[in-house]
Amino acid sequence: MDERTREYLRGRFGDHYRRSDIEGPPAANEREWGHIPFTAGSGTTMVRHQSWLDVTGGSSLSEFLAREAPRHVYFSAGRYRDPGAGRMSEKGWRASDLVFDLDADHLPAVDPEADSYAEMLETCKDALLRLLDFLENDFGFEDLTVVFSGGRGYHVHVRDEGVRDLDREQRNEIVEYVRGPDIAFEDVVRTEAVAGMGLENPTQKRTLPTDGGWGGRTHRHLMELVEQVRELPEQEALDRLREFPRIGEGKASAAYRAATENYEQLAAGNVDVHPAVVSIAKLLFERTLERDGAPIDEPVTTDINRLIRLPGSLHGGSGLEVTRIDRDAVDAFDPLVDAVPGTFADHDIAVRVTEPGEVEFDGETLTYSAGEHQVREALGVFMMARGRAEKAKR
Repeated sequence: MDERTREYLRGRFGDHYRRSDIEGPPAANEREWGHIPFTAGSGTTMVRHQSWLDVTGGSSLSEFLAREAPRHVYFSAGRYRDPGAGRMSEKGWRASDLVFDLDADHLPAVDPEADSYAEMLETCKDALLRLLDFLENDFGFEDLTVVFSGGRGYHVHVRDEGVRDLDREQRNEIVEYVRGPDIAFEDVVRTEAVAGMGLENPTQKRTLPTDGGWGGRTHRHLMELVEQVRELPEQEALDRLREFPRIGEGKASAAYRAATENYEQLAAGNVDVHPAVVSIAKLLFERTLERDGAPIDEPVTTDINRLIRLPGSLHGGSGLEVTRIDRDAVDAFDPLVDAVPGTFADHDIAVRVTEPGEVEFDGETLTYSAGEHQVREALGVFMMARGRAEKAKR
């Protein structure tokens, strides 16, 4: 980033903060604060080990942000007796939020070389919805804050009282569960003894739980398959079932009969209606572990001292706002529309495009050649922050 571009962005970030009223997180005075300024050169410098008083100086957070116009702003997940102490060992840890980070660049389903920025963010939102399903339905957390990071993904802050004292090992157990635990099919099915048909000894019945957890997810996928099979003509249904590995004509026919004749038992979780159903359930369980986990960034969740982006601040690598999202608005949230700062929406500026090609922004897909262009300021800030343009001289 050249000097003209850097000074332009710093000035406009400051203008944005002068128009904003940004509040800190709960217990802001117990947290460490840090920021990265718009420094010259290719490197970055983190200013950290600051207390709330160091940052605000007795005034407001917005005044600090307007004065310093930082490129990035952070606060700590941890709460301390002395958050401004220069060494972690001297801060006096008290508690920590449970923080989850989803980064599009690290998702298995994303190819950073082939996928556009918008496509990566959409894939990341799918992972976010899976994560929220775990946090709300498996763990029962209630105090959740969902945030678009302003860059490549999403953060979720959990502040339920029961999580604050968790140590790194306990947080790692949550990570392993959410990402997809190392468990077998037999670990999730419930086995009970039932009276045999005219036999003296009882038999065993295996049942998938229908009330949540990894077993519940597997049962949901099984019932989706059952519903699909019941709606298809018989031959198409058999072909669909034979798509599964090691499911031949005989097992497919048996599974089809189970789907059409034993629907209520399957809906109740009973997979022992036929061995073919058990075989398919096991295959679905393996796929569920592989596909339904939330690929969170493990070090963020296990680090009780982690610095995380401040909601309401601007992301220096995109010019987008680090946006808090209401829970019922997550499905409809479009970061390239809803996180565009209104500060930069009023006029056009001249930029020199250095990385030509398509740009997806604010609901549009635009194409720019190398050289000078007149663009909306919000788009110009986005392209300059992402290193695709520089501020033109005029």
